Amino acid sequence: MASLLLALHIFVTLSLIGVILLQRSEGGGLGVGSSQGMGGFMSGRGTTNLLTRTTAILGTLFFVLSISLALVNRGSVQQRSILDQAPPAATAPAAPALPSLPAVPTN
Repeated sequence: MASLLLALHIFVTLSLIGVILLQRSEGGGLGVGSSQGMGGFMSGRGTTNLLTRTTAILGTLFFVLSISLALVNRGSVQQRSILDQAPPAATAPAAPALPSLPAVPTN
């Protein structure tokens, strides 16, 4: 189930990127230089409306799939944080060796 959702999510993501890149920043949408951007198939305004609607639909699908993937994989991930692990057992440090004092000659 998760792999099917992930494959669909990748497809929607790539489609969303493609549709966004097709749009002009001025809002013309595929109308590069004239309103005959798609060979007279649609007017410049119709193309913009189509791309805007497609972007909204793909964006909604992207969020729905993201939330679905998060819910499906919610319980299957193990905690891998170092903060969640118990600290190692503490051992008493070894007592440092005292330096030997040189013998003091007595007269």
